[in-house]
Amino acid sequence: MKLAARIAVALLSLSIAGFKAYTKDHWKQLFNGKDLSGWDTYIGPDLDDKGKPITGVPIGLNHDPRHVFAVVNEKGENIIRISGENWGAISTKKEYENYHLRLQFRWGTLIWGQKKGQKKDSGLLYHSVGKYGADYGAWMRSQEFQIEQGNCGDYWGVAGGMADIPALKKSETDYVYDPQGTMLTFSERSKPQGRHCIKQGDAENPTGEWNTVDLYCHGDTSIHVVNGKVMMILYHNRQDENGKELPLIKGKIQIQSEGAEIFYKQIAIEPIDKLPAELLK
Repeated sequence: MKLAARIAVALLSLSIAGFKAYTKDHWKQLFNGKDLSGWDTYIGPDLDDKGKPITGVPIGLNHDPRHVFAVVNEKGENIIRISGENWGAISTKKEYENYHLRLQFRWGTLIWGQKKGQKKDSGLLYHSVGKYGADYGAWMRSQEFQIEQGNCGDYWGVAGGMADIPALKKSETDYVYDPQGTMLTFSERSKPQGRHCIKQGDAENPTGEWNTVDLYCHGDTSIHVVNGKVMMILYHNRQDENGKELPLIKGKIQIQSEGAEIFYKQIAIEPIDKLPAELLK
């Protein structure tokens, strides 16, 4: 092989190697596999079995006497256990925008308080801003990627979160995401649809199995994906601040404790400069 050709091959090999290394390093692990470094915990007031505050006083920030949030070892792997005993969340210390977030979750067995006899519930709250405990005394203002048995991928606007979503009316109170539907605004102030939009289809694995959640956020658009299936696309993410609509395109990431035991692992984030075209079809 001539010297020039050898140099070209060598440069190409270095380029490919560098690209692979860059791609691998593009992901940042938000859970280090050891402890909750990089996260804060917040727990709202104790609730009775009907969901009413007992004293109204939150347990507070980075104070977790019942170990609602913990790292446990399962089959040689460290994972995050959220007991669900109190309502609250872990939240990243940093804010993020224009990203692809991926995590895995699996339901546990415990159910607490007013959630007994109901579907197990948690949630991924993104673009989280403002004060702790703004919603139900437990969560910051945000957009919710619902994680609930049978409802994974739904949307809830939390404490003023808003979005425009194409949807069809299915009942007096239920609106379901449909790409061909009417573009509706979902928020606490929106009538009659309110702040909840139901995802399309169902992709959750049987209870007890691990599920993979992908959240894509770029600009004011976000995409909810469960086990590789698009559940919903949200447009014009924004927030209601005393009747004034403001952008809501970045913030902290919260993971809820809401009455059910749940486990999370492999929480990672990567920056993106656009949304995947195949998911927007």
